[in-house]
Formats: sequence, structure tokens, C-alpha cells
Amino acid sequence: MALRMVIDKATGFAAKFYQRGVASQLTQTGLRYEDIVNENEREVEEALALADPDVVTGRTRRLKRAIDLNFKRKNMLDYAPDVDQETFKLEFYDDVMKIKARDQEYALLNAHNK
Repeated sequence: MALRMVIDKATGFAAKFYQRGVASQLTQTGLRYEDIVNENEREVEEALALADPDVVTGRTRRLKRAIDLNFKRKNMLDYAPDVDQETFKLEFYDDVMKIKARDQEYALLNAHNK
């Protein structure tokens, strides 16, 4: 029990440290955490197909802007220093998790067909 608490505390510290590092890199490019999710995964592709068109358009525009900034070797903070980018805002990742849970449930229910 005590070992578990120590491990959880250490993991939480490492996770917060990593999250701060990722957030600073995403802020420089103008991306959100959801934007760097691999869209070639089946679950993500399905969630994007079901998502609101405004969400998909915003994601596409952020990705294009990040590519442009990278090509120009610029930083998003040079153009908009006071913008709140909501780096860890979740718009479609909840749907990805629901699709994964649905697929796991389907696999468990059909395990007898093997």
C-alpha cells in the first residue's frame, strides 16, 4: 500500500513535468494536444468523421498554421503573444475513448466465436 502511494506520487510528478514540456512546445506551434493524435488510427478516424465540422476545420487550420510556422522557422508567440490556446481542451478525444470501449465490449461479447 505504501509502495503504491510512492509510485503514484512519483508518476504524478513525472506526468506533470512531461505535460508542462509538451504544453510549451504546443504553445510555440499553436497546436492543441488533440491535434497531434494520429488520425490514421481507426478509432480516431471514426471520431473525426462523427465530429462537428467546425472541430475538424479548426484542427485542419491549426495543423496548416503549424506547418507554415515551422517552414518559416517562426513561433506562434511572435504573432499572438496573449492568445489563450486551450492546449489541453478535448473536443473529440472523448469520442475516441467511447469507440475504443465499444470495440473492446464487442470483442468480449464475441469471444466465443473463435
